[in-house]
Amino acid sequence: MGLSSFHAAPNLSTNPAPRFAPDERSGAARPATIQAPVLVVEDDFLVAMQIEAALTEAGFALTGTAASGEEAIAIAAAVRPGLVLMDIRLAGRMDGVEAALELFRKQGIRCIFATAHHDPEVRRRAAPAEPLGWLGKPYSMPALLEAVRQGFADLDADLR
Repeated sequence: MGLSSFHAAPNLSTNPAPRFAPDERSGAARPATIQAPVLVVEDDFLVAMQIEAALTEAGFALTGTAASGEEAIAIAAAVRPGLVLMDIRLAGRMDGVEAALELFRKQGIRCIFATAHHDPEVRRRAAPAEPLGWLGKPYSMPALLEAVRQGFADLDADLR
């Protein structure tokens, strides 16, 4: 699997005990909603590790980390993530927009794009994947966590 590490997703069919995540703005603990796991697609190993650590510390489950679009599609097929945090420029032949489009078309999985490359042409190409948001690089870990929380809130609202 290259640079990435694959983490088995927890069995979400049971009711696990709630986990608590710090609220970065106030320092107070608040309950984190049990969510479907997040797939991180990032080909920079150090950035991917930092994202994994921040998400895990905040109480999010992970399906794994992929360094390429092809790897992201394979992981998502094996362990369906709730959402994908997707970089645009990736290792491999497929960029993040192409991977996001395939994930959305075949599995209905939506992405938050975390990238420095979000010019109007990239946004136009990505629009059919119905992105949950765009997080411009460089970003802070609190901004990343807020984007993921908002992405899950938007998905929950869509189900109502």
